[in-house]
Order: sequence, then C-alpha cells, then structure tokens
Amino acid sequence: MSRILPRSTPEAEGVDPAAVRRLVDRLDRLEDVHSMLVLRHGQVIAESWWHPHTVDRPHTMFSVSKSFTATAVGLAVHEGLLTVDDHVLDLLPDDAPADPSELLRAMRVRDLLTMTTGHSASTMEGIDRTISLPGARWARAILAQPVEHEPGTHFVYNTGATYLLSAILHGLTGERLLDYLTPRLLAPLGITHAAWEQDPDGIDTGGFGLSITTEEMAAFGQLYLQGGVWEGKQLVPAEWVAAATSKQVPNGPHEWPEWKQGYGYQFWQCRHGAYRADGAFGQYIVVWPEKDLVITMTSGLTNLQSVLDAVWDTLLPDDAWSRQVSTGGPPLDGPGTVESFELALSTPDGAASTPIEQSLRGVTYELEPNPRDVSALTLGRDAYGRTEVAFTIGGLDHFVRFGHADWSQGTCSLLGAPADVATAAAWTDESTLRGRMVFLGTPFEWRLELRFSGAEVDVTIDRNVAFGERALLDVRGKARRA
Repeated sequence: MSRILPRSTPEAEGVDPAAVRRLVDRLDRLEDVHSMLVLRHGQVIAESWWHPHTVDRPHTMFSVSKSFTATAVGLAVHEGLLTVDDHVLDLLPDDAPADPSELLRAMRVRDLLTMTTGHSASTMEGIDRTISLPGARWARAILAQPVEHEPGTHFVYNTGATYLLSAILHGLTGERLLDYLTPRLLAPLGITHAAWEQDPDGIDTGGFGLSITTEEMAAFGQLYLQGGVWEGKQLVPAEWVAAATSKQVPNGPHEWPEWKQGYGYQFWQCRHGAYRADGAFGQYIVVWPEKDLVITMTSGLTNLQSVLDAVWDTLLPDDAWSRQVSTGGPPLDGPGTVESFELALSTPDGAASTPIEQSLRGVTYELEPNPRDVSALTLGRDAYGRTEVAFTIGGLDHFVRFGHADWSQGTCSLLGAPADVATAAAWTDESTLRGRMVFLGTPFEWRLELRFSGAEVDVTIDRNVAFGERALLDVRGKARRA
C-alpha cells in the first residue's frame, strides 16, 4: 500500500518515544484494538496494526461517517446549494408527511447537524451489523416520526438526522454523497479506498456505512487540524471547520466524561481542548490542536471511554513532551524513522488436539431448535490439518476452519454473504474447544465454545460487540445415531 502521509520519529517531533510505547501497551491490554496511528506536526510518528488486521484493509467506520457527511454539507453551503438555516421540509418536499406538525416545519439543517431535531429518541435503531430501516424511502419514514421538542433545544444522538443530510445532498447534487466528496475532498487527501453503504433507493447512508483505512482517517483528521487546508489549498472552508469542531450544543449527562463535553456539527468535543470523529465500538479520529496531534484508532470494544483514557493517561503528562521540535525539513524515509509496532490479537490458549478427538471426528450432532436455524454441527480436520467445524444452517453446510496459535485467514458465509475472516482455536481441556472468528475490516468477532460430553455437545457463540444481544447461540446437541 502506498503511504499518503510523511513519516518521522517521535523525537524529531518533540514526543518522548517512551510515552508512545506506553500508549501502545495500554491499547494492547484492551485486547480488541485493531489499529493505531499517531501524527504530530503532520508527520506519522507511530503506527500499529494488531494482526490479523492489516494496514491496507479498509475498516468499517460506523459514525465516523457522520463527520464526513457534515463536511459535505459544509462544501455544499460554500457552493451556495443550501444554508444551515434552510428548513428540512423545504429540501425534502417529496418525503414530507401530508400534515406536518409545526415542530417538524420548524426543523432546520442546523438542527440535523447538531442532533437537536426535537425527537425524544433516535429515529434509526441499531440492528445486528448495521443501523438501518427496512424498505425504501427512509427519509419519509424518519420524517413521519413525532417531533416532541422545539428543534434546536434538545440533544438526542440520532443517526436518522445524518441520513437526512445525505438525502438532502443527494437531491441537491443529483449524485451520491461518496461521488460528491471524491473530487472535492477524498481524492486530494489521497483517500482511494472509500466505500459507502447505500439505502434501497441508492442514497448513501450518511450516518454510518463508510469504510476507509486507518491512514486515510488520519489524513482527514490532519485536514481539520490544518483548518481545512491541504497542500496549500483550502479544501474545506476555515469557518466551517471552526464551527463544526466547536461546541454548538450541550450533550450531557453521561457516565463517560468524553460524552458530555458538547457537540458540534457531527463532531464530539473531548476534554483537554480536543475533538473527535467517533464511531461505534471504538473507531476514532482524535484531533488535539494544543499538541498539534492527530490520533486514529479502530477497535471492537464496549468500553469506549477506556480508549480515550489510554490517550490522556499516556500523552497528557508533561514528561511525554520534549523541548526538541521538528525543524520542518523533509520527511525521513530510512528504517526506524517511525515507531512501528508488530502486535497481534491473542489466540485461544490450549492444545492443538485432544486425546478424544478421534472419537469426535465426523460425528454429526443434531442441535435443539434455535432462532439461528443452526440444525447440526460436525467436527473434523481439513486437508491442511486445521480444526474444521461444519455448521448446518437452513440445510446447507458452512465450514469454519481454525488455525492454532496463529490466525488462519479465509472466507465464511455464516452471515449469508461471504465475509473475510481470521480464525484460531485451541482445546482448553480434553473436551472443550474454544475458538475466535474475527471479521476482518469490522469491529466484530465471534467467540465459540464446544463442550463435548459423551454423545452430547453444548454450543455457545457470543459476539464481542453488538447493537443488540451479544449472545448468538446457546444450544445443546446429540450425536446422530448411525
């Protein structure tokens, strides 16, 4: 993969390398951090990917997408296509209810940007791997929901508001959000891996669905740190950058301190004068103007505050910063010019095989009826000696092949469409097999446990993170009689 950002050393950019190592160590202990990249003075000074996640694979951003959508709105405002004070119903007349309420009539673009639409709850709910509404005409479904508060007065985090921004831009420009942003923003930044999910009508989902790489995230953060300027050109108006990243509305209370610092135009305020683009399960672009610093991370975590605490605990102390600063010379290209860490997600501990494996291989276990329609499983070995579990779903066999003490990469269709996965498993005792299946380019992972006892097996599969229940399967099976 070609780099899009210059490299330097922490020392050259005035950062203590020990502080960087402490940050990486803290993130490594969180277990499910997938990548991290640190820029200072526009130079990459540290980067890490946790194998099997890799530098060149785009990662699902979830609500980091919102900050890109807001940027597109800023560009459209600059081009005179709309203003933040335009009424939403004027911009989406075909999706308006037949008899809209006065509160809905009062809703403006500004209210969509600041999540103050007047709704009491989000107008799009999280379901499984994405946030979506079934069927077409999502904007019509969102605008049909009751508005209980005066727009502009009541903060509720609302992905539907961001989707409406995408729908508005789609109508004004006649093209999808991704295509509108590409020549104006993405291409100049060197972002070439971007993909965006679409609704049934071909409108980019706006509030989620963007996938880019960790370094591409960092380029976007650096653009904002530089006031919208990139290589001497004003890509995003400076006044929009300032407004979007300032506290426009209060957004507390919340048990996590980072979630009650205020909200801008689809950017969150942080402590210590920083701000961030923020996606579900720990996708972050943290911009810290005081330190001229950008930190990007991808993760699969439930405790989102823990990631930001790791940043502040390791980089906030005075001893993390030295008096030496960059001379502004050309970037360094030699080996060792950037702190690069080769780390990996842990694989299950245990043996590669079990003394009773011969009696288990090839036996089909019929499972009790369950909501996932998994009717049977069979344990075996593939041609390469990997542990293989065949799940029968809807009458079709789906094979998962696990490495041992290392990640085995392949594809899996347990979710329907084939997905790129990395897997590893081990026998924790002679009758218990535990496995991890990482869905590459996403925050998601499945954790499997098979417990064999005589002619029976207990099967559990849980997810590391989810918008709903994390438990996927908890069922017993019995060996099929010959």
